[in-house]
Parts: sequence; structure tokens; C-alpha cells
Amino acid sequence: MTTEYAAPGRASERELAADIEDVQDIVLVKELTELIPDAFVILNIHRQIVYCNPKVVRLLGLSGPEQIYGLRPGEALNCIHAEKAAPEGCGTSRFCRYCGAVNAILDSRDRPGETEKKECRLTGGDKKQSFDFNIRARTLSLLDRHFTLLIVQDISDEKRRRVLERLFFHDILNTAGGIQGLIRLMREATREELEAFLDLAAASTDTLVEEINAQRDILAAEQGYLETASTRLNTMDILSKVQTEFITRPEARGKRIRISSAAVSKPFSGDPELLPRIIGNMVKNGLEAEGPDSVITMGADSRDDHIEFWVRNPSVMPEEVRLQVFQRSFSTKGSARGMGTYSIRLLGERYLKGRVGFTSEPETGTRFFIRLPLAV
Repeated sequence: MTTEYAAPGRASERELAADIEDVQDIVLVKELTELIPDAFVILNIHRQIVYCNPKVVRLLGLSGPEQIYGLRPGEALNCIHAEKAAPEGCGTSRFCRYCGAVNAILDSRDRPGETEKKECRLTGGDKKQSFDFNIRARTLSLLDRHFTLLIVQDISDEKRRRVLERLFFHDILNTAGGIQGLIRLMREATREELEAFLDLAAASTDTLVEEINAQRDILAAEQGYLETASTRLNTMDILSKVQTEFITRPEARGKRIRISSAAVSKPFSGDPELLPRIIGNMVKNGLEAEGPDSVITMGADSRDDHIEFWVRNPSVMPEEVRLQVFQRSFSTKGSARGMGTYSIRLLGERYLKGRVGFTSEPETGTRFFIRLPLAV
């Protein structure tokens, strides 16, 4: 058995059956079921579920709790890393090093009797949705064995609300304030200055509308009713549009956005609004990662069956960022952020039916891409 993080071992069938049967008979467990309104499970020493309350059964749409007995939490929630990346299941992949649930469980084992509190970001469920959880874990000695009580509270709506508050009370307010400042300058401007100010005001207004539309579309996408369109486009036209849109953005101040000389000019069919927004988020991510005088490069490559748009910046992401980059609510820029790269994957894969990914190496820097099926 191999692991890249937590211990991989599991109980034998006999040991698991004994744990499940014994926990059912503990009076404290029955009292907790009545007292705790949130979803909770009890884990054995191998992090396997040996008990869950009725709320877990309802939330997961189970016919009975026995369906998840013996599973670990990430496996019960269909976490993408438990399915694909973990050598021995939930807790054993390199991605699990930054999982709030796994770390709360492990920390509680180190400090029995104390409650460990952490946040957990997880992509899972039947539709591979993004969730944000508050996790509380407490390890207790019962029946001469250690069991961990894990309480899970879904805070996805709260996280989404914080992001929207950040957007409207900070980002959009800043843009609106800039427009307000330009209008004041126009009152005292000469005829020559007025034309330049009008161009800046128009660009800032376009940015304001785009920020609002972007958040509207993310909400629609998460709820499953975003409508897409398909029209005839050209790769160079898309790259030029994104480059022009970012010239006046605050993030681009003191930096350059260039189009690779090797970028292909090729016709294809795609969504004229969502695709530039996805590439724009890649550009914005690169700009925010770099200092003054840096260069962000965009390009487009063509293959027999697909077109690939890409954006490269010089810096390399640390491991902690690489392993969490597409998770909703994860950001290197503080709390109430983290929708940019999340929306790249959400829109690019679920709605444009493409493939989104990245590489980040010292030799080449960080390169985000979206690969779209070629249709002309």
C-alpha cells in the first residue's frame, strides 16, 4: 500500500463490522443524533465511516446508512481526488495535504478530546459540484478504541455571498469611482483632453458592465441554466479582443500583454461572450501574479481536432497553489476571492465542452490553456 499523505490502511471486514455494531449501541451516539442538527459521521481509527446520522442519509440520497459504512468521507461525497488521484482512496493523494477535512481528522487524533475546526473545499457529488464546508472533528476514546466525530456544515451559499459582496462593494465600487473621477475631470478639461477622457470613461464603463455580467453568468452556470451561443469566430480576433479589453485595466498598469508571433489565425465556431471571458480570466490571473514590467503572453494553437488558447506568465506557482487552483473560494489574494480560475473550468468544461488545465514549471513559467473541439 502506498500513500502521498495520510495512512492508507483499512480495517478488516471483521474489524469494520465490530466497529459498526459497537458504535450503534453507545448511548452517547443516540444522544448526539438528537442534539446535533448538522450532518455528522463517526469514523474508526482508519478514517472509515461506522455511523452517520439521518441528515447524512437525506443529503446524499441514500436508501440507508449502510451504503457508506466502510467508506472514508471523501469517498462518500465522491470527491474527485478520492476517485482519481488517491493511490489508496480518500486522504492518500498529494491533493489531500491541503484538505480541511483530512487535516481536521488527523489533528484531532494528535489532540484527543479537543475540537479541531477547519474549512474544506471539495469538488464532488454526481455532478462534480464545488462545495465549501465547515469541519469540526473531535476524537474520543470509546470502548477502549478511538473514534472521531466529524461534523460537516455546508457553507457554500455563505462563501458565494461573500464573493458577491466583495465584487459589488470593492471591485465594482472601485471601477465606478474611477468613472466618477473621470467625469469630474471632464468638467474642467480642454477639448483635446475631453476626447481622451471620454475614451477612458467608455472603457471603464465596459469593464463595469462586464464584471456584472460575469458574476451573473457564474451564478447561472452553477445553477445549471446558463445559455450558450455559437457563431463563427477567428482565433486572432478573440486574442485581439482580450488584449484590447485589458489595456485600460488596473491590473495591467505597468505590464504588457502580447500576442505570440506563432499564434494561428483560424476560423472556428464558439461562444463570442464566454470564450473571451475565460481567456480574460487567464490573463487577469497572470497579471495579478506578476510585478511591474512583466509580460503576459497569449497564443492559439491548432491541431487536427481541436484549437487551444493559452496564456503564459513568467512566475511559477508553489505546490499549495497548484493543488488547489481550480477550487472555488481558493485564492492567494485573501478571503472572499477565488472565483477566477474556478470559473475558467466551470465555464470552459461544463458549458463550452472543452478541456481546461495548466502547467507551472521553472523553465516555462505558468501556462493556462483551454482546448476546444474544432468545429468550423
